[in-house]
Amino acid sequence: MTEPDDLGLEDLPGDRWASVRSVVIEADGGSRGNPGPAAYGALLKDAETGEVIAEDGTTIGEATNNVAEYAGLIAGLRLARELTPEAEIEVRMDSKLVVEQMSGRWKIKHPAMRPLAVEANGLAPFGTTYTWVPREQNKHADRLANEALDGTRHGVTLAGELPAGPDDDEEPDPEPTATAPATQGPVSRGWGGAGTPTTLVLVRHGVTPHTSEKRFSGGLASANPGLSDEGREQVRTTADWLAPMAERFDSLVSSPVRRTLESAEILGERLGREVATEPGFAEMEFGVWDGMTFDEVAAAHADDLDAWLGSLDAVPGEVGESFRVVEKRVLEALEATLDAQAGRTIVVVSHVTPIKTLVAHALQAPLQSVFRMELAPASVSVISYFNGGRHFDEPMASLRMFNGRPTGSPIDVSLR
Repeated sequence: MTEPDDLGLEDLPGDRWASVRSVVIEADGGSRGNPGPAAYGALLKDAETGEVIAEDGTTIGEATNNVAEYAGLIAGLRLARELTPEAEIEVRMDSKLVVEQMSGRWKIKHPAMRPLAVEANGLAPFGTTYTWVPREQNKHADRLANEALDGTRHGVTLAGELPAGPDDDEEPDPEPTATAPATQGPVSRGWGGAGTPTTLVLVRHGVTPHTSEKRFSGGLASANPGLSDEGREQVRTTADWLAPMAERFDSLVSSPVRRTLESAEILGERLGREVATEPGFAEMEFGVWDGMTFDEVAAAHADDLDAWLGSLDAVPGEVGESFRVVEKRVLEALEATLDAQAGRTIVVVSHVTPIKTLVAHALQAPLQSVFRMELAPASVSVISYFNGGRHFDEPMASLRMFNGRPTGSPIDVSLR
């Protein structure tokens, strides 16, 4: 990956703007593929006059959107250090992730982001401020990144050498951008779009004969029991409870396991929605334990059961899935759902382990917290996700309901 400090900034004539006391950096970055071919755009402006002092649009090889955005920030800070070393700096970006991390309000968890944030902090003088702006207000930097990806720009250009470009107040051309290739679906979420969260209404399936008999019942590799009469009635009651809000549900997604599909079909008929499936929301696999009661497993597989209880990494039933493996699968399904259905309200029919995993993730609680949650059959939990663009490693989530049960009154939870 090409680094911003490889661009020969030490050769730029900085004395021309030495008297500038306040500057604005606008920066952006994007990847066509995420990860894929990536580039950043950065520009330095006189805050008082609005004059563009310098522009930079440069490719960085294969990278993610997040890395490209940080590269844009670093490039902008380098322009400010070389050209306007005495100026106060305001950074404006449409990346909620970068702005919040650089402002110190969000933790930096992803290992690839930490060295970039450290480098940016080292370049930013004391008092640098970071402002999130809507994407429409960051079109200039976005254009520079796209020109770099298109091969029409590379490197730094100073004022007086700037090529003529489209008026940034005009409507952008309807062609792929660095952050949203035309082949992809919507990618902005929450603050990154029009401010509308993406909301998951999580419904656990109704009971099956295995549930009533307290037997282990796994996902797609399980014996796959269907709903009992009691389970179907539970789901109908939940469907009636949700029905007054049916027009606010944009879609219905289900784990492809039989008991969740049957539950989703009941919900879909009542709510007027077709059922789509997402295998990532399937239940944990229990291997040879599937269909056995706890006592039966304790008698036949005592050592394995002891190793599994309270463990996040132990595999149940010799060939099952650990909690860590399930977490990875569920969060991948969550990211795919948020990317494909940004700003929508989705009913997701799933199981105990995936739903508790999503709740722990939303609360930024340790995964061990799943051992301390109870989730009733056909219960409802609601999580809304707010996020700037495709920055999944730091989603802002709000748990709006957990383990809700149908009552005599219609469901009362603000979904947007």
